Amino acid sequence: MFSSMQIGIDLGTANILVYTKNKGMIINEPSVVAINVHTKEVLAVGEEAKQMVGKTPGNIVAIRPLKDGVIADYQVTTDMLKFIMKKASRKLGTSIRKPNVVVCTPSGSTSVERRAISDAVRQCGAKDVQLIEEPVAAAIGADLPVEEPVANVIVDIGGGTTEVAIISFGGIVSCHSIRVGGDQLDEDITQFIRKKYNLLIGYRTAESIKIEIGYSLVDHAEMHMNIRGRDLVSGLPKTIQVSSYEIQQAIRESLLSILEAIRATLEDCPPELSGDIVDRGVTLSGGGALLHGMVEWISDEIVVPVHLAPSPLESVAIGTGRSLNMMKRIQKL
Repeated sequence: MFSSMQIGIDLGTANILVYTKNKGMIINEPSVVAINVHTKEVLAVGEEAKQMVGKTPGNIVAIRPLKDGVIADYQVTTDMLKFIMKKASRKLGTSIRKPNVVVCTPSGSTSVERRAISDAVRQCGAKDVQLIEEPVAAAIGADLPVEEPVANVIVDIGGGTTEVAIISFGGIVSCHSIRVGGDQLDEDITQFIRKKYNLLIGYRTAESIKIEIGYSLVDHAEMHMNIRGRDLVSGLPKTIQVSSYEIQQAIRESLLSILEAIRATLEDCPPELSGDIVDRGVTLSGGGALLHGMVEWISDEIVVPVHLAPSPLESVAIGTGRSLNMMKRIQKL
């Protein structure tokens, strides 16, 4: 038995999430694909593929086909989407044939990048593909009244991009998108450890450092963590201890870039909406919003209230799914 299925997809740099109106969030998997280099065969997708990163033999490579929120490898992205669609069918216990799909795209993406996303989803059997801008989806998912004539400020700190937007009447009034996100913070940590300690660490280690002892630019009690990597001088495995103060300095520049994007967006705000921002504040979503002390730091810097979205990691996917019943209106905007 088949019914016209409507699904929302958050095609993120770090994670791919699938949301349906009836079942809610049905898939949340890392955007990683493991491929056999010789046969081009897809061996694993999602969590299983992420476990392989940096641990595979030469003939198997684990790659992330999305970079900065857009498609970097078209064929691999299509393969990943096909796998995700099949998994969604199994979860729903029904065949997803010709579904109506809403996919989010970064607000700074080009028409070519948008077409690539749309074509990739169509290739997986979608009947109708609608694209929604990421900040609008994040705002809907964070329960903000986006269709009302009030200023809704959303800061979506994703894996590849940070999107800052002021939304009113269902459309974007002012927006800034920068290609700095969780991945850049991981890269900052990797480079810092390499320069200071001559130690090479993988991106999964960098991510765990960020999650455990990563702090935004706020005062905090110093924390320490033991990390393992390869000594670049001797070539042997080595364990060192790093402090949260060091990591804070390592990611400082990237955090200031995010703050600058928030300030630039607020400066572009029409005066009539500025009063709303003072009252209603700013909402943070995306994985980067979970960095220790992020809410307090941004609130201190821009001197307006800052709130965390109810489900920061899932806001975009939830908003993408919820927007299905407003597709026609969003298309007209």
